[in-house]
Amino acid sequence: MRKLILGAALAISSLFALTVQAEPEAGKNYVELTSAVPISKPGQIEVVELFWYGCGHCYQFESSINPWIEQLPGDVNFVRIPALFGGLWNVHGQGFITLEAMKVESKVHTAIFDAIHKQGKKLATAEEMAEYLATQGVDKDTFLKTYNSFGVKSQMEKAKKLAMAYQISGVPVMVVNGKYRFDIGMAGGAKQALQVADYLIDKERAAQ
Repeated sequence: MRKLILGAALAISSLFALTVQAEPEAGKNYVELTSAVPISKPGQIEVVELFWYGCGHCYQFESSINPWIEQLPGDVNFVRIPALFGGLWNVHGQGFITLEAMKVESKVHTAIFDAIHKQGKKLATAEEMAEYLATQGVDKDTFLKTYNSFGVKSQMEKAKKLAMAYQISGVPVMVVNGKYRFDIGMAGGAKQALQVADYLIDKERAAQ
């Protein structure tokens, strides 16, 4: 009886392993875009994450995606793009683009997520964001001046056009090399989403 139980357990374990290692499927685990979207750095494989600071799933995804980003090889260019669906999405997105323009986004990215999801701050206006970011070492006046600059507004328009080209309807979403789009639900979880990303990166690398 014990041998039968052990045998069954091993069979289930083997089946599970095969399932985990199964190759991601187009149409199921990711979608191939009908028209490829130009990438920002030709010659590199681009991985885009579209997100919103107010999104709980995006916040939870941070603990998985950040270590993954740190281990990406040199031929992969990772890009974060804020999803801009109006209202608070746009305020937060414009704040993100502002911080990128100031070259301080990487220093405060996690702090903004924590402020919203741990501390209950809404950061619903540029002034609220500036006040909070000042506590994180970001100059308030420079932030507000950059927030309202022509350059930031131009990047906002670019982000909106990219989201339309990627045909997104929610976040977090990942896009590999302007060709393949998927989200955590399609992939089967946060860990699986990164496995799909790795698979598509390898697929694009092999095609070069």
